[in-house]
Amino acid sequence: MNDIENEMPFRTCAVIGAGTMGAGIAAHMANAGAQVVLLDLDAEVAARAVERQVKAGGFMLPGFADRVRTGSTRSDMALLADADWIVEAVAERLDVKRGLFAEIARVRKPGCVLSSNTSTIPLRDLVEGMDPALARDVLIAHFFNPPRQMRLLELVTGPRTDPDSVARLSRFIDVGLGKSIVACNDTPGFIANRIGCFWLAAGLGEALRLGIDVETADAVMGKPFGLPRTGVFGLYDLIGIDLMPGLIRSLQANLPAGDAIQAYDAEPARVTAMLAQGLTGRKGGGGFYRMVAGRGAREVLDLSGGAYRDPRPAPVLEGEPRRLMAGDDLAGRYAWAVMSRTLAYAASLVPEIADRPDQVDEAMRLGYGWTYGPFELIDRIGAEWLAGRLAEDGQPVPALLQAASAGGFYRVAEGAREVLVPRAQGAVHARLEPAEGVIALPALRLARQPVWSSAAASLWDLGEGVGLFAFQTRLNVFTAPLIEAVQRVAAVVPDHFDALVVGNDGPVFSAGADLKAMLALSEGNDRAGLEAFLCAGQQAFDALAGASFPVVGAVGALAVGGGCECLLHAHRVVAHAEARIGLVEAQVGLVPGWGGVAAWLARHQAAGLDAGAAAAATLRAVVRGVTWPGAFCAREARLLRPDDRIVMNADRLIAEARTVAQALRPGFRPPVAPDLHLPPRAVLEGVVADLAPSLAPHDRVIAGALADILSGDGRPVRVADLNARVTECFLDLAFTDPTRARMRQMIATGKPLRN
Repeated sequence: MNDIENEMPFRTCAVIGAGTMGAGIAAHMANAGAQVVLLDLDAEVAARAVERQVKAGGFMLPGFADRVRTGSTRSDMALLADADWIVEAVAERLDVKRGLFAEIARVRKPGCVLSSNTSTIPLRDLVEGMDPALARDVLIAHFFNPPRQMRLLELVTGPRTDPDSVARLSRFIDVGLGKSIVACNDTPGFIANRIGCFWLAAGLGEALRLGIDVETADAVMGKPFGLPRTGVFGLYDLIGIDLMPGLIRSLQANLPAGDAIQAYDAEPARVTAMLAQGLTGRKGGGGFYRMVAGRGAREVLDLSGGAYRDPRPAPVLEGEPRRLMAGDDLAGRYAWAVMSRTLAYAASLVPEIADRPDQVDEAMRLGYGWTYGPFELIDRIGAEWLAGRLAEDGQPVPALLQAASAGGFYRVAEGAREVLVPRAQGAVHARLEPAEGVIALPALRLARQPVWSSAAASLWDLGEGVGLFAFQTRLNVFTAPLIEAVQRVAAVVPDHFDALVVGNDGPVFSAGADLKAMLALSEGNDRAGLEAFLCAGQQAFDALAGASFPVVGAVGALAVGGGCECLLHAHRVVAHAEARIGLVEAQVGLVPGWGGVAAWLARHQAAGLDAGAAAAATLRAVVRGVTWPGAFCAREARLLRPDDRIVMNADRLIAEARTVAQALRPGFRPPVAPDLHLPPRAVLEGVVADLAPSLAPHDRVIAGALADILSGDGRPVRVADLNARVTECFLDLAFTDPTRARMRQMIATGKPLRN
């Protein structure tokens, strides 16, 4: 299975239905290490679905596709006999699903869990009249698309569901697949689609009513509220304009007449006209937006006339969402019309769809990409203000929202976060606890003070004699103060702990060195200043590598440049499977300056490559300057060791890193830096010549410099001596105009310059 746990209860899984969702679920089960059976009516359909997943990136490594066996439901149902978990992902028709369950019942082994990926059919309807022996193992596990990337899984159980089946499956979904499980009540649309579809229907309906244009509507329904930049109309295009009316109709058909979603037309006349023209969104060549062939430009649909036109400048909407909603201009009226109804709708649905507001917030963050869930948004806007405006507007004020008017839905009490939950006797605040086996850094920060801190970093107590060193610069870049903090913490740790985890939360472990500072030193022709910066970073990372206590890097997200070099100096790394890792310095006209070249070369040599092959592999990889798309890829590239750990659930990263650090403590001694073996320069000249046609001019200069660094005369070279060569090369490159141009463009645009 995955690296974190080898004793998972679901070693063989099966998926029936090889559409986009079914094939994506099968691919992600294979990512978790399971052997998977994927069936469809036609075996060839299933085989092609696996091929599409390889191309689409559903597999974390292309080779994981070998874990999937395909077949036909007509002839290969016997392949399900060994399955521990079978997922049904066929058409949203109750009769089809019930018929399939009856066939599965004839071949499944006792205790095999059977789940449906339905998003519209209640569990009670699926199990009605079902054999109790089968019904006890049936539940709904609703994945979101794409299954590899989307962390949300909505889990629906019923009174007949076996608790042991739920517990076993939940453990695998959490640890094995890396999903965040949100328990939902058995109601139409569950949580995310119930609220998300209402928001989309309201966004479209209110835009048509108010006469607002597409660009303005999407600007409003984006950054001001922490919503994805697609907005409403961009998301319609992404989901499929042909699919959305069916989703909304299904909810309307299954919800009572008084439900707020009944107020909106599932398929307004404008959408009907678009569908008649074949405009189904991105997959159909156009929707509310379309790309113009040959122009490389985007056009926008005019909602009043139905013709495409050039986009107008979207308004710049600054400030808090409450200010926007209170505005009397068109953008403000649209913001109020959509978001007041959406937030009030969410508040009215607890406890109908979920027991607590935090479950709803998590579902919307993970399922729809909202930065803040609806209840978190209400707190940002002001629950009392929202309730008052709703009343003035003649809209109903949900009881839970009224209860929150006194102090909001969330608060911090006695070092912990609490949420307002409905109870029969009235709403009360309940403590939010991390799941078992999870160390949540936000909760840690609320509960205690750091052992040591500076403006750039802090040291925390994880318990069990293990400390956590967390960066806290912008994008966690290695500024001079952060480098100083690394040196300081290496000296401070033994006074408090006997092992250290280096990690943090958020989307970036570290984006590398302080590029702005280095560019300023370069433009000021301050070679001595830049050399001092380089030497300080190398000394700081060497202090970690040579520490008398285990140092474990915990990378949950992006670690590039100096961030990657920091990990290369750790004694062990625990990485989230989706972590993106790379030595990307060539993109800014440089080479890794803090030991990355020597460390990567040593990894290649340790894998058994001879001097020429190891140096050639290092040169090619450094010149490419790529970020590897996931920890399994980084392991294949040898940026991670074979014994570094990969976890599927990012929430479990810090706890697992602590466990690894504890395991390293008995008899720990820092590793001795190996001698490096370098080939004659002629070997690397051939590599540079092979690469040259595909390289930009300045990349050829970098390749030549790396050939100088990595060439030898047959005698072993110390790591420190190789690093000294790198420092000279780095400095020579940093004061060239092409490197300065690359640094300027990266700072200005975030994109590399190929000069």
